[in-house]
Amino acid sequence: MQQVLEFIGNHPILVGLFFALLVALIITERRKGGESVTAQVLVRLVNKDDAIVIDLRDKNEFAAGHIAGAVNLPYASYANRSEELNVYKNRPVVLVCKIGQHSSAIGSKLLAAGFADVKRLAGGMTEWQGANLPVVK
Repeated sequence: MQQVLEFIGNHPILVGLFFALLVALIITERRKGGESVTAQVLVRLVNKDDAIVIDLRDKNEFAAGHIAGAVNLPYASYANRSEELNVYKNRPVVLVCKIGQHSSAIGSKLLAAGFADVKRLAGGMTEWQGANLPVVK
């Protein structure tokens, strides 16, 4: 630990540059799958901008409770069923998964496929339910 502190003291420019690059990498990686939105922003997007919600959870989790009007396309089935989403290319698309980890990967694929407006629900359904927002079965 002493050597690390000594290195930081002797090379402040290198350490500062490292942290700046680390922050830039994190920001870039987070934006690859589309902008992250809160549950309140999702409600506004659906109500005012006619956004479509794509639920990436498996069928059992979807059946247990999902956002009203959501379309279920399980993450594992994306490769076989991705063509089904082409009808939504010109609408805002919000991706929802259990905790937000799978939506970024699918968001990157949708952006590469030409979708104009892709967003991800921050925290996924866990965040939605934690905010006591309604689900339908």
